[in-house]
Amino acid sequence: MRVLVTGGGGFLGRAVCRLLAERGHEVATFQRRVPDPAAREAVQLPGDVRDPTVRDVVQIAGDVRDPDAVYAAVQGRDAVVHCAALAGVWGPARDYREVNVTGTANVIDACLRAGVPRLVHTSSPSVVHDGRDLEGVDESAPYARRFLAPYPATKAEAERLVLASDGARLATVALRPHLIWGPDDPHFLPRFVARARRGRLVLPRVPGKRVDTVYIDNAARAHVLALEALSPGAPVAGRAYFVAQDEPAPIADWINGLLAAAGLPPVRPRVPACLARLAGGAVEHAYRLARVRSQPPLTRLTVVQATTSHWFDLTAARRDLGYEPLVSTAEGLSRLAGHLADRTAADRS
Repeated sequence: MRVLVTGGGGFLGRAVCRLLAERGHEVATFQRRVPDPAAREAVQLPGDVRDPTVRDVVQIAGDVRDPDAVYAAVQGRDAVVHCAALAGVWGPARDYREVNVTGTANVIDACLRAGVPRLVHTSSPSVVHDGRDLEGVDESAPYARRFLAPYPATKAEAERLVLASDGARLATVALRPHLIWGPDDPHFLPRFVARARRGRLVLPRVPGKRVDTVYIDNAARAHVLALEALSPGAPVAGRAYFVAQDEPAPIADWINGLLAAAGLPPVRPRVPACLARLAGGAVEHAYRLARVRSQPPLTRLTVVQATTSHWFDLTAARRDLGYEPLVSTAEGLSRLAGHLADRTAADRS
């Protein structure tokens, strides 16, 4: 298929592009910044071994907030994988709405106008997380009634738009990958490592609470499986799916696994959950009163995520998409450690 990947320059988008190209699809990215708007970036398979069947990825510069640019980019495509989003736990609600809601609406409208028949949307499990434990829940869990930050609120609204647009002209599906990590992760790993090195990474004591995550290759594979299973009236059309490792564990285990991959010692949980929640609310309130634009060290959302269970039943993804987390957490951490070691060696040479 001829596939456009919005946000193709991002962490997940790059992985989706690589896998699509590996499977023989013709891929183009739509992203805000590209090294050279006219460039064709050669896709490399794992190990930098070139497969002659892999086609180049065409990079298109544009912004999902610009409906004309989106429409121009989707023309002639057989499918769109919409990974572009504004992520994070802090920032003006207006910015999140413009990218995550208006941008998604622009993608849907462009697909309908241009006759693109398939749309895979990257959503988030946070759309159902209202601050209470989510233990083995499936896709029947309702959307949260309240959100602690603009990101989950706008992702929930965007997912509703995508699923409501499913029909004879446009088949849609939404995936909810949870806490994506792996080599070149620009979000979790750099934050945890930086704070650990400064001695400022503090973990709450939350006995019995477990979370699940997803390794980048597994998340990308779920998107490709969804795309290849999607067509009007197909079992996956109009549905959302959780995507994870299916290895729920204490959040400290995951964080300390990332730190170990970076060559750092573990951090012991030591702060009671109730105090962590009070601190998160207080720090966030203080930053808002002072109109500080930088992200605070704690927010209500980050503390709630760290002190509750959130792991999911993957039965539907297995049944309808054929999804299995082929890369285990242990294998993913081993790959991450090797990647970081190679990068360190390259930096020193």
